[in-house]
Amino acid sequence: MKLGRLNHIGVATPSIAASILHFHDMMGATDISEPFDMPEQGVKVCFVNTPTGSDMNGTQIELIEPLDENSPIHGFLAKNPQGGQHHVCFEVEDISEARAWFEGQDKRILGPTRIGAHGTPIFFLHPKDMMGQLTEIMETPRGEDGGGH
Repeated sequence: MKLGRLNHIGVATPSIAASILHFHDMMGATDISEPFDMPEQGVKVCFVNTPTGSDMNGTQIELIEPLDENSPIHGFLAKNPQGGQHHVCFEVEDISEARAWFEGQDKRILGPTRIGAHGTPIFFLHPKDMMGQLTEIMETPRGEDGGGH
């Protein structure tokens, strides 16, 4: 199993609209996707694209807002009312191979493999097995832009 690039950093927010203004007005971000709902995961999502290096295929900031009180992000915001870093996400070529490899390393996988915000399969690794950081593993997107939404 070979770990790929850092695709995005997930940031929980009580308001995607306010966070978009922050990234645009305070940080100068101009490449920001339209927010969209992911009811199956209980969240609204938006991506702030950051250019990196010569390939301009930069790491994204994934803004995540809960859709309701049942969202896992709702619980995170209850503990962190201003929001904050929720997870990091790394790409892998083959999600099934990666899942089997992590299971073989006795890493705790949280829930089933499912489709994530980029339209590719994902799963999460327990923070206690990943130096305290919730870690998302996603299959590398096969789209034209190599990873953006």
